[in-house]
Amino acid sequence: MATSGESNERGWTLLTNHGRILLLIARHPDSRIRDLAATAGITERSIQMIVTDLEAAGYVARERVGRRNAYTINRAQPFRHPAESSHSVGELIDLFVEAPEASKT
Repeated sequence: MATSGESNERGWTLLTNHGRILLLIARHPDSRIRDLAATAGITERSIQMIVTDLEAAGYVARERVGRRNAYTINRAQPFRHPAESSHSVGELIDLFVEAPEASKT
């Protein structure tokens, strides 16, 4: 078992790429696919597939704004797995994404 400071040889992370991209979109709803890919460290094609999955499942809505896309997250959408289905993705987003400055006052 790795102790604090030791590397994890298997390299797994707690969040899936889908969860990570959902959080990135929540932070930056007008991000380009290229920007999401650079931040997440995965290919643009992978990002496109993940966004399509999130859209098809009702987690994300995409709207064309000029030459770019803007994304809106359905915060009320429940988690897919039965073990977490009593929780919404909004709860996850609240844990990882800071509220805008205006709403902190």
